[in-house]
Amino acid sequence: MSIKNRTLFFGDNLEVLEGKVPDSFFDLIYLDPPFNSNRNYNVLFKEGMVDSSAQIHAFEDTWEWTPSTDRLFKELKQGDNPQISMLINSLHEFIKDTPMMAYLVNMTARLIPLERALKKSGSIYLHCDPTASHYLKIIMDIIFDKANFRNEIIWERGTASGGKAGGDKFVPNHDTLLFYVKDRNQKKFNRQYIEYTKDYIDQRFKYADENGRKYRLQLGNRKQYLDESKGKPVSDIWTDIFPINPMAEEKLRYPTQKPEALLERIIKASTNEGDWVLDPFCGCGTTVAAAEKLHRNWVGIDISMQAIRVIDKRMREHYPERNISIDGIPQDLEGAAKLAERDKIAFQDWAINLIDARPPTGRSQWGADRGVDGVILYQEKMGFNNQKLRKVIVQVKGGNTGRGDVAKLKGDIEREDAPMGVLITLHEPTAEMKREASLAGEYKYNDTVSFPRIQILSIKNWFDGRKPELPKEIVNPFKMAREKADQYKLL
Repeated sequence: MSIKNRTLFFGDNLEVLEGKVPDSFFDLIYLDPPFNSNRNYNVLFKEGMVDSSAQIHAFEDTWEWTPSTDRLFKELKQGDNPQISMLINSLHEFIKDTPMMAYLVNMTARLIPLERALKKSGSIYLHCDPTASHYLKIIMDIIFDKANFRNEIIWERGTASGGKAGGDKFVPNHDTLLFYVKDRNQKKFNRQYIEYTKDYIDQRFKYADENGRKYRLQLGNRKQYLDESKGKPVSDIWTDIFPINPMAEEKLRYPTQKPEALLERIIKASTNEGDWVLDPFCGCGTTVAAAEKLHRNWVGIDISMQAIRVIDKRMREHYPERNISIDGIPQDLEGAAKLAERDKIAFQDWAINLIDARPPTGRSQWGADRGVDGVILYQEKMGFNNQKLRKVIVQVKGGNTGRGDVAKLKGDIEREDAPMGVLITLHEPTAEMKREASLAGEYKYNDTVSFPRIQILSIKNWFDGRKPELPKEIVNPFKMAREKADQYKLL
């Protein structure tokens, strides 16, 4: 079993870890799983951006007691590690079938193969919040051995704001990173430093020699010169790395996005050039971007096709000469059928991306949670020098389909005031479906071009090179938001 550098895996990280990741392979694993305190984790982009159906589904599976969670719970109780079995059973006696217990079951099931994937000299950083860090530390003490615990790192996310909490507690303003190594006797660690502040220099380096070199006196009157000092060693409380400024160039409008400086510090501390880095919840790709910048090999995993697209675009824009491999995306009709059978949500997420649709944003006017799997936005001329933002509704069917599915889409576009609709089907449409679609008539765009109001696109059609007929003035919500941010920069 081998993995290519710069590989993105599309799919459930547990399945990828168990089926495609070799033992003792990675030098560093960083994971930033969904926080319970951040319930909008499922929102991929806000303010006109897009959600990801797969991420919503993944969040619910992580924090809700589902049949999948129950299966993992039973497997852990009956597994080979008696300590894990005892711990999970004991936690369940106290916590019961709660969202927290579901989270701990899902995290334990993933931390076990992550430990297996780590080299003897490797390190793992688990990014979490205070609602779960104490439970996770106990679990990691057992899986990685408490003797291999190195630090509980406190990252101050920024300046405390009174708006972040009610008046009955201190303002929450930090995340926790649990830092473990695989084997404390073979660990790899490069101490990190931060520059001295001007005030620190003025207070401590008060002397200067005949050449003007500043120094301070250490014990025994030994001179420590400022220009020979590396700086202040980084402690386990990080206050010098700030959240991403809304106007920052690296900002991708991804609510759980972490600053590159945070990942760069972790990667520099626990790896050397050429080492392998894994992020099993890679989101918008900050870890892999930092790894690429620092000349490390990397692998990322995410269950959302939207996230994979964001990462792929991010890497190609910054490193156009690099080849990114994406594993898990269907390459033919057979692969698409297998994905639909294995995970209908992932199939839906993949299918809407075939025609550059985006999941609904979660606001009612886009039809979220009302049978709308995706939307395509475009501009339509409305009178002299005016434009209106319109949408094409997209629905995906991975199973059997019939005339009723087309009729439903016709009703949905009327309800949502959408001029057009596209039905993506795994199987070829029947003659009745095609006739029902034709009965919907045509839509005249800008009083010049006509399009079928209802269009059916089978997966086979797409692999054969066919695409739906759509207006040219398609709007990219992500691009709109970035342009809006750029406008603010100019003010």
